Amino acid sequence: MRLKEKVAIITGGGSGIGRGIAVAFAREGASVVIAGRDRKKLDSVSRQIGPACLAQRADVSDANDVKTLVDSTLARFGAIHILVNNAGVLLPGTAESITQDDWDQTFAINVRGLWLLSRAVLPHMRKAGAGSIINIGSVLSLVAARNRVAYAASKGAVLAMTRAMALDHGGEKIRVNCICPGIVDTEMVAQFNLDENARRQRVAMHPLGRFGQPEDIAEATVFLASDESSWMTGTAFPVDGGYTAQ
Repeated sequence: MRLKEKVAIITGGGSGIGRGIAVAFAREGASVVIAGRDRKKLDSVSRQIGPACLAQRADVSDANDVKTLVDSTLARFGAIHILVNNAGVLLPGTAESITQDDWDQTFAINVRGLWLLSRAVLPHMRKAGAGSIINIGSVLSLVAARNRVAYAASKGAVLAMTRAMALDHGGEKIRVNCICPGIVDTEMVAQFNLDENARRQRVAMHPLGRFGQPEDIAEATVFLASDESSWMTGTAFPVDGGYTAQ
């Protein structure tokens, strides 16, 4: 029960990594609020977890939705101790091929959403006396990949914001860290419909010989949310099967 009596907001909580984190947090004793744009998926996760979970539909790039999300969390659970900025989109393209709309959507969700949520919860973490913000970046926060110019730029921004916020709020006992996953078997990866050869090539990019699972990221997130990581802030925390070691 490493997160007993803690309240956590998890964006993108209806599927994939966010769902895995929500389940793991509840197992460790936290009350969790999951946010996302798909109400059916959120409700499914909420039913799985039970009364310790509140599902709240929200677009993280919309300031009004963010305010409603924070207000609903406080009304239900009375405090906010942990924020996991997990919501994200991956729209492929090079600098020439990506559209302006896709670029803007990438940054609205992956970067502006992270800033809006962080800004909204900081006063409540300060009131609680401490807090942990965990941003879900990517191995592309650290290295590049072909045909991923907007995604890589946005995830690089996530890591830079993590470090800046860690410096700004460390004196308030609010820690800010960034997990950098490799390729994780989620709906986001499934949308690319990889054939057997393409999947084999991408698996080979990970020395441990497999894609990650949401549970791999969830366990690292529990650690960064808990007091076990109380002297860690501003870190880039690769959970990538060795991807960035090459």
